[in-house]
Amino acid sequence: MFNSESEASILTDQRMAVLADVQNMFYSAKNIYRDSRLDYNKLLAAVLRGRKLIRAIAYLVETEDVDQSGFKYRLKTLGWEIRTKQLKIRPDGSTKGDWDMGIAIDAISISPKVDTVALVSGDGDFTALVNHLKASGVRVEIYSFEKNTAAELINSATEYYPMDKSTLL
Repeated sequence: MFNSESEASILTDQRMAVLADVQNMFYSAKNIYRDSRLDYNKLLAAVLRGRKLIRAIAYLVETEDVDQSGFKYRLKTLGWEIRTKQLKIRPDGSTKGDWDMGIAIDAISISPKVDTVALVSGDGDFTALVNHLKASGVRVEIYSFEKNTAAELINSATEYYPMDKSTLL
């Protein structure tokens, strides 16, 4: 599923936090693989590889016209915590709906309790967060579809794991 030269360096006693930018991954998978969706059970197993999960958090943006209750229920049964916020519609009709600040705050808050933060996103806005976490002594792994991932995010990671269609439903 993931291919890396440093697979041997994965220590099974590492404590992990997995933070998934659901919207980023949804649109990345849809863009590359048409209407495919990420399988969060496969993803979690592939990221952990025998390491100890401390927290897995999925960040969702909700809209009134899309019922995500089934998806949220499935994530919870798989062990994910769910964070949601409503899509904001500005007076000019444009929309705003991302979790960048929330993910960054959670990552920084969790970092003293883990050895590794796995960030599931290709958003280059997280580059400063990755650098901050690494400066604090935390290993940062990025999991994303390479085609939709900012080069600066890949380059900032302790390790980058490109995802492929094997992580899809």
